[in-house]
Amino acid sequence: MSLSMKPATPCTLPTTTRPAKHVSVRYCTLTQTAVRPLKMSLDTHQPAVKSWEHLLDPLDYDPMASFFTSRAVKLGNKWKEYQGVKNWEGLVDPLDENLRGEILRYGSFVEAAYRSFNFDSSSSSYGACRYPKSTLLDRSGLHQTGYRLTRHLRATSGIQLPHWVDMAPNWVATKSSWIGYVAVCQDKEEIARLGRRDVVIALRGTATGLEWLENFRATLTPVPNADTKPTHHDDGDGDDSEPMVETGFLSLYTSGTDEVPSLQEMVREEISRLLQTYGDQPLSLTITGHSLGAALATLTAYDIKTTFKLAPMVTVMSFGGPRVGNRSFRCQLEKQGTKVLRIVNSDDLITKVPGFVLEEEDADVPKDQKVYVAGLPSWIQKRVEDTQWVYAEVGRELKLRSRSCPYLKNINVATCHDLKTYLHLVNYS
Repeated sequence: MSLSMKPATPCTLPTTTRPAKHVSVRYCTLTQTAVRPLKMSLDTHQPAVKSWEHLLDPLDYDPMASFFTSRAVKLGNKWKEYQGVKNWEGLVDPLDENLRGEILRYGSFVEAAYRSFNFDSSSSSYGACRYPKSTLLDRSGLHQTGYRLTRHLRATSGIQLPHWVDMAPNWVATKSSWIGYVAVCQDKEEIARLGRRDVVIALRGTATGLEWLENFRATLTPVPNADTKPTHHDDGDGDDSEPMVETGFLSLYTSGTDEVPSLQEMVREEISRLLQTYGDQPLSLTITGHSLGAALATLTAYDIKTTFKLAPMVTVMSFGGPRVGNRSFRCQLEKQGTKVLRIVNSDDLITKVPGFVLEEEDADVPKDQKVYVAGLPSWIQKRVEDTQWVYAEVGRELKLRSRSCPYLKNINVATCHDLKTYLHLVNYS
């Protein structure tokens, strides 16, 4: 039997009060993606959007230029090590050069997703992909990758909008938007270099108003498995809780409309087709994303492994991702063999939200003991544990620090979270 993911509980905005004819909305973003433009248009038929470039471009660095640094390295029969079969032991500290190249390569696929998204809220095609599958990689700056796009992906908010939303601007009312793509390695030389045929799912970060609202729905929602039994932790603390994930992330993954299938349905359909086509070959599924895309990448990996019992190795390479679920969810990921490499900038606030983390794997304490917040009374600690706000980190962490890099021009919230910053730090760490 396969596990199933039920949709998160819908959030309904109040409809009792009709807004005035002229509504002014202000919002503050902690990430690049809601306003992130390109320095220059990659499509000569579409001008670049005006932006806060002095805040969001920390350095003169093109992450696409680093894509080719790994192409000369033949991974061969060691490819599973770089996909995390041994949890990247001995490869993270210090960072192995081959792994560095792979991280940059997958990060470039995410950058291509950003560059292909239409951020112009005044456009009738706001929230759509700017390019067709046949030219997306080339037109977004990735040339001769050996990969071919096979599916566009969309994410839909499950928030129920009031009837007056039609009067709101596009960035508020857009319910479903393009969020990434699936690409399959087709080049024989690249397949030989990688040691297998690789399937990439690349997901961008938050861009629309409703995606931001979903981000703020930070309580945990159960993700029940088929037998509905909670996961038992073998750490001696007697905690038997069911797997739970952030409500808004689950909503964006499982919600759909009459016209647009959910992201979950799109992924399952495409992976099913690809497994039927290439299932008899050495195959890997690599899911990569930044910010919101990193969270959705983790959910996608979980769903693939629980839906397809004969799925090949599934690896997540996430950049600047927020926390996704509780300890039981982490245990489920580990049990199913999903490998997660979290690339984290310690100066990035987004990686520290949402919720509380009452344990710390890096702390010098035995794994069978909880780490309690200093000065927090035990009765408050117990109340926190009983709420749906206790998250757990997943996978292996590659920790970076932007403040230690002398090449960064600006150190602020946006800079620390920018994907370009992450790729620069990986390249020069």
